[in-house]
Amino acid sequence: MTHALVFDCDGVLADTERDGHLPAFNQVFAGHGLPVRWSEEEYGHLLRIGGGKERMATLFDDADLVQRAGLPTDPDAQRELLATWHRDKTALYTSMVAAGRLPARPGIARIVHEAADAGWLLAVASTSAEPSVRAVLEHAVGATRAAQFAVFAGDVVPAKKPAPDIYELAVRELGVDPADVVVVEDSGNGVAAARATDGGLTTVVTVSSYTADDDFTGAALVVSSLGDLDGTPATVLANPHGLRVGTEVTIDHLQRLLELEAR
Repeated sequence: MTHALVFDCDGVLADTERDGHLPAFNQVFAGHGLPVRWSEEEYGHLLRIGGGKERMATLFDDADLVQRAGLPTDPDAQRELLATWHRDKTALYTSMVAAGRLPARPGIARIVHEAADAGWLLAVASTSAEPSVRAVLEHAVGATRAAQFAVFAGDVVPAKKPAPDIYELAVRELGVDPADVVVVEDSGNGVAAARATDGGLTTVVTVSSYTADDDFTGAALVVSSLGDLDGTPATVLANPHGLRVGTEVTIDHLQRLLELEAR
């Protein structure tokens, strides 16, 4: 029996949205002369849309902005410009990650080490662009450990979260039984995607700065973070199975959740 531990990226491996993606988007808008600056509150609403490219595409829905900024109305020209914006934004964002501006969330490196030692397969399944995901992953767990991960990211599936496509791809490519997969997510969209996957994947939520008020219905465990004994402890926020969790969520806890979810 082979188990798999599959992480979302943004908000899970690192709390990337407020201090990473948002300023990168706004720098791109400034660099291209667009009269757009997303506020933290506005960006929180945009996070309901899966994928950064898809969020930027909403600018074309604002007819007044399109006229004022001289944006194209032809769909092909819009797609070409959107690709340029997204490429520039990815480059800015990955430079932020490389500069150490987005530290890994508590417990990530620890539980990855525990999972690898226990023989679990490791993967990331994210709607973000693959270069961004790989940059965060390497920063969070180190290049050597990151090389052990399968990465499913960006436009590899036709529909992004909350659609289950990315998790269905991960399960299929990893060659595992859905009953042997634990997903770590931070958002309601992510939980919905994991739970809608054939078999309903066991999902643990580590709440991030933008997702505290999301609907986590179906999650097996909701915590503030995975926790580190010598750093930030885990705080249990929802625990439908009554799992005993101390200051850290461990690989033994994840194994137990699989057993409890199978009942």
